[in-house]
Amino acid sequence: MREPEPERGINLSHHDAVDNWAAVRAGGVVFAAVTITESTNWSDTAAARNLRQAQEAGIHTGARHFARPGSVHDQVEHFVRTAKRLGALSPGSLAPTLDVEVDSVDDRFIKSWIKAVRQATGLERVLVYARYEDWQHRLHPDRWADSEVILWLVRHNGIPGRPGWFHPRLGLHQHGGGDAVPGFHGEIGYDAVVYPFTLADVLI
Repeated sequence: MREPEPERGINLSHHDAVDNWAAVRAGGVVFAAVTITESTNWSDTAAARNLRQAQEAGIHTGARHFARPGSVHDQVEHFVRTAKRLGALSPGSLAPTLDVEVDSVDDRFIKSWIKAVRQATGLERVLVYARYEDWQHRLHPDRWADSEVILWLVRHNGIPGRPGWFHPRLGLHQHGGGDAVPGFHGEIGYDAVVYPFTLADVLI
């Protein structure tokens, strides 16, 4: 039995731009994560427009926080306050996402962030986004990844949903980046759901 074609998505940082969300949706994109906050005080002024226009195009959207070393609770407060204001924690949204690409953001930080986000939002499902090398050598998801935590792996191997690394909680794969898909420009990440997970498994 063949695996189904993986559901596709994108993720945006603050320097990426979408010109036409309808064209993005027509290209097969069904979900999008937008980095809305970083550390304790930065927020993306374009996030509100991106989230609204993506939703209007029929794309499931979600909010991502770029972690920096420092107070976990202050970062969670900043993220949750901003996400609520943007309507990014409503049913059907991509689950709250933590970007842990900074090397000094460790397992202890992640575990505390997950607990604090759950307490602040009442939501259980959380996504954790990191590079292939981090999942291999730096991070230890078995210490904090329960049945409502989904791992998101960045490895640009060009094979959607097949990152070449396995974990039972691995549900998303960023397999490439660039501006090859109509509707946007910049180094936007191309993502796919990893089988046997489905889109419903990464939504609120």
